[in-house]
Amino acid sequence: MHVAELTRDLVSIPSHEDETTAGDFVEEWLRERTDSAVFRDEHGNVFARKGPGVDPEEERQARDGAGGTALALAGHHDVVPPDESQVTDGGAYRVEQRDGRLYGRGAADMKGAVAAAMLAFESVDAPDLDAELVFVSFVAEESGCLGSAAAVDDGFAPDYAVVGEGSTGYSAEGVTDVAVAHKGRRGSTITATGRAAHASEVESGENAIYRASDAVDVVRDLQFPSTTVMGREVRGSVAVTEIDGGSAWNVIPESCAVTVDERTVPGERSPIERVEAIDGVEWTVDQDLPPMACDDGAFADLVLDAATATQDGTPEHVVKPHATDAGNLAGAGTDCVVVGPAQPGEAHTADESVSIDVLERCVAIYRDVASEIAR
Repeated sequence: MHVAELTRDLVSIPSHEDETTAGDFVEEWLRERTDSAVFRDEHGNVFARKGPGVDPEEERQARDGAGGTALALAGHHDVVPPDESQVTDGGAYRVEQRDGRLYGRGAADMKGAVAAAMLAFESVDAPDLDAELVFVSFVAEESGCLGSAAAVDDGFAPDYAVVGEGSTGYSAEGVTDVAVAHKGRRGSTITATGRAAHASEVESGENAIYRASDAVDVVRDLQFPSTTVMGREVRGSVAVTEIDGGSAWNVIPESCAVTVDERTVPGERSPIERVEAIDGVEWTVDQDLPPMACDDGAFADLVLDAATATQDGTPEHVVKPHATDAGNLAGAGTDCVVVGPAQPGEAHTADESVSIDVLERCVAIYRDVASEIAR
């Protein structure tokens, strides 16, 4: 089966509100096409395992494995809501092929990579493996990497993982690179509380907006977190992105909320908690998607060699600017890299698309890495 055909099948299935049907497709395809133990967990994540001691008919081994997992090929089958132009009158997602590309919601992020990983997983014969190989497609990545977080909580912690988020076009146009690190995201809220009063009697109240402004000054003066992974700088950021306070033009405000977006880096956090030194100010974390750093240089080099062998360009170790499921896996002790067909600017757009040639390249990269790591 060609990767373009499998990608078309996956992309046509709506999965922005409910991933169940897409998960059904992935599960059924794996059961029919691979000599592996297949399992769908209670969260909706789809796993398939093959290797020494794994019995395709044994559900426990599909869930837990027969032994340690050497390598996981990982992706997710949920997508962001489509543009109206990406949906047919019947409610299916529209998929078009032209100029060597597939167009449709999820083509780049990341059903194309899921299809490539499925075909690579299928192509590796179980009897040839010396260690377990697992394919996994997570749910709810677009909602905050919830599926991978749940899998990790349940004990999923492979030795190595190749996560198929986009890594193409970072070092040069069209080159599929190997991301050895990515930033995380910590979203938080600063809440300032004061005391309401009539605006003509300023001294009778405590202005929550003034307190919030003092907190904003603290955030503005914070140094951005920074570190180095395999010689590549990973530099985070901190920014106030929203502010909401006050109830009327003639009332001293008694509350004000400030939203802070922090892009975190491995091992470093900005000390946003300093704002709580201000009277009436509290700080709460709303979302914390972890960053990722690969700690195994030999593994990162092996994947880079596989990527180099599949293309005319010269791929490099690079850093991605945003969080992926690799952050949760890395937190469980998995050495991760990110390798995928999508280029910056291709995902989450009304004309989302992916190169078929690069999809074929990713099939080869995933297959070659699996053959090296699990044999």
